[in-house]
Amino acid sequence: MKILIKNGNIVTAVDNYTADILIEDGRVSLIGARLDMEADKIIDAANRLVIPGGIDPHTHMELPFGGTFASDDFRTGTIAAAHGGTTTIIDFAVQYHGESLVEAVDNWHRKAEGKTAIDYSFHLITTQLPDEKIPEMKQLIREGVTSFKLFMAYPGVFLVDDATIYRAMKSASQAGGLICMHAENGIIINEIIKNALAEGKTAPRYHALTRPTKAEAEGVHRAIAIAEMADSPVYIVHLSCADALEEVRHARDVGIPAYAETCPQYLFLDYSLYEREGFEGAKWVMTPPLREKWNQDKLWQGLRGNDLQVISTDHCPFCFKEQKELGRDDFTKIPNGGPGVEHRMSLVYNGGVVGNRISVNRFVELTSTSAAKLFGLFPRKGTIAVGSDADIVIFDPAEEMVISAATHHMNVDYSAYEGMKVRGVTKTVLSRGRVIIEDGKYTGRAGDGQFIRRSTFSGQ
Repeated sequence: MKILIKNGNIVTAVDNYTADILIEDGRVSLIGARLDMEADKIIDAANRLVIPGGIDPHTHMELPFGGTFASDDFRTGTIAAAHGGTTTIIDFAVQYHGESLVEAVDNWHRKAEGKTAIDYSFHLITTQLPDEKIPEMKQLIREGVTSFKLFMAYPGVFLVDDATIYRAMKSASQAGGLICMHAENGIIINEIIKNALAEGKTAPRYHALTRPTKAEAEGVHRAIAIAEMADSPVYIVHLSCADALEEVRHARDVGIPAYAETCPQYLFLDYSLYEREGFEGAKWVMTPPLREKWNQDKLWQGLRGNDLQVISTDHCPFCFKEQKELGRDDFTKIPNGGPGVEHRMSLVYNGGVVGNRISVNRFVELTSTSAAKLFGLFPRKGTIAVGSDADIVIFDPAEEMVISAATHHMNVDYSAYEGMKVRGVTKTVLSRGRVIIEDGKYTGRAGDGQFIRRSTFSGQ
């Protein structure tokens, strides 16, 4: 099928120009100032941005957590992502204790296969890596699962010791893989939590008050130090605060290959939400927690200066009425996570470009191109170029919308950004040349998405 996109303002991480795009067999086949030719479908993109499909490298679809499951599965979550202009996700498979690494990834393949509206790949949360499992890690890298997540938090569930982190970093790096770190000092946090519960402090706000920024900063510092000893790059997930950012900045200033992402919740929401009356603060119980508002300016500085390379969502929704309620009498039992995959692009465009914090090219870089480069998807994805997948978003930079649970497509009963007005709205989305969102409506089919084998890490 031939599709012709005409009159659009094409924006990539480095380009900004007006041209037409011809799409054939799911890929960009020609870009020209004026293409006058026959096509099966012609899309007029006048007065709109034509940008690479968003890449969200941090989602948790259907994740078991705290006695329940994330409320979006791979069908509902990827349809919601498509509505917001995201055309690829990298979800986190989980190796549970006693499982092999390969078995864990196979389990996630079964969850996703035939359900997704957009393309997808996996990281693997690795909870056990004795020497005899290292060949499995290298096998997965050869099969296109080239990144692994390790936790310094959640003792007894996900936490691994420093020796395992070093072993994973050394082994992955040698095979072209990348280690993603959840960096918090979980051992100390558990002691703080124990003391809070003993004092009867059970309300949602204590989730934040028992996870200080210094615990995150210490974890980031330690993760980077171990990576340096292992001669390995490292990617810090969901960085939330100035203390942690300073550790990344220092490492990058001395030439250490340390990379990091932040998320919209840390750019636009803050600790004050935990102080809402009653149990409502549970809506924003996520890890790391929301921080004091002053951290937001520091994070934007990090995004401008490339100490932060990616904006992901850490999308992990739990319904307020039935799932978050599990922790009404004990904040440690509130399922951790929040919804966000649908509105990332509009939030970042509004807060970044409209807010004059970043350029439109940097917006594309932060929401698509950098993730593609770091996680082995570029140039197939993350740009608009001849030969690249036709993952393309037609985005209206002038239209406004109000974010609300009443209109969103995520399978969750609240919005973390309820009532927020944003300028910049996704209108049409193509995934490998197939129109899956048109005029704000889903026109694709569950199962349209493909698993994408990623190439090995090559830096940025």
